[in-house]
Amino acid sequence: MEVSSNSLTFYDFLDRMRHPASLDLVRSIKSFIVSFSFCTANSESDSKKLQDFLLTMESSIRDHPLWAGATEEEIDCAVEGLEKYVMTKLFTRTFASSEDTKVDQEISEKICLLQHFIKPEHLDIPGPYHNETSWLFAQKELQKMNAFKAPREKLLCILNCCRVINNLLLNVAMSSDNVPAGADDFLPILIYVTIKANPPQLHSNLKFIQLYRRQSKLISEAAYYFTNLMSAKSFIIDLDAKSLSINESEFQEKMIQARLDKQEKCIEPCPKLEDMAGPGPSTRRHEMEINMVVEEDYPFMRADPGELTVADVEKLLNLYKEVVTKYSRLRRAVKSLPLAKEPALHFLEAQDTLPRQPRQQEAQLILPQQPKQQDASDITEAK
Repeated sequence: MEVSSNSLTFYDFLDRMRHPASLDLVRSIKSFIVSFSFCTANSESDSKKLQDFLLTMESSIRDHPLWAGATEEEIDCAVEGLEKYVMTKLFTRTFASSEDTKVDQEISEKICLLQHFIKPEHLDIPGPYHNETSWLFAQKELQKMNAFKAPREKLLCILNCCRVINNLLLNVAMSSDNVPAGADDFLPILIYVTIKANPPQLHSNLKFIQLYRRQSKLISEAAYYFTNLMSAKSFIIDLDAKSLSINESEFQEKMIQARLDKQEKCIEPCPKLEDMAGPGPSTRRHEMEINMVVEEDYPFMRADPGELTVADVEKLLNLYKEVVTKYSRLRRAVKSLPLAKEPALHFLEAQDTLPRQPRQQEAQLILPQQPKQQDASDITEAK
């Protein structure tokens, strides 16, 4: 998978779409989104519509005056931006149908049980590959997948996860002069990492990528790693004692004990009488006043990342400056009080003057820069 340079960003695509000359492209995009939304949902036909639309728009972009003389990288970036914009707008329609959600729940519940007892030895992972640090990095990358709405960004999380694992295998092979590891070594580690991570909505995310990621991008390295994660998911769904290096009776005992442990955790203690009574009138009134002030002065406090637009950047910057100014004044006022001579405040002042330690690099792997989650703005905003 290619990672576009910083100059070729999603915002560049949006900026070009705001240009008066892009009116024909904007109309085509709006027309597709509206017609797509009104059609009866069907994952297979929806996927074909999206793929055909992206191919048609790629040809239109190549021939458009706004991209006259553009490089292949710039054309590719524009289509990537288009994919992100369209799929963000259609996300609620295309992601996680009721049937997919049911499968997600079943997989998640099974993984929760397996997490109670699964060990690397059960998957025949050789000792030299036991590296909790690398495995943790891989888990974190896989867990990020559900935070994004664009197929490319979800797929990039999978690539980052798999590259951590692959880097571990290469390092072990180089340090021990062994034959480079293959799929027989890679897949068991990916299965173990997936179980330990238990990524939210695993099935829905994989299906979303498979259906709506540009087919021309699901090739080579991306296709290989994506296929491996699909295999890991299938393995987990069908997993039983025969799938692991464990005898049948022990496996059943472990699963029963895991279910019992889960049930015990679900049993909540009886609330105390004072908790049942809830906060008093004065407390509730005070909380309401605080909430009103927060919502009035800082309107983004309750906003989700996906709700923000490009136009909100200036507002957020002004709010940031206001908060810093108020904090600086408050800090100076506190220092002027007699209490400022207390050891605790002296310690905080000393902390501010200490040089910051450089962050140590972890795992000797430079992953592709994680795409920022940005919901698509209305490309007709400036028209």
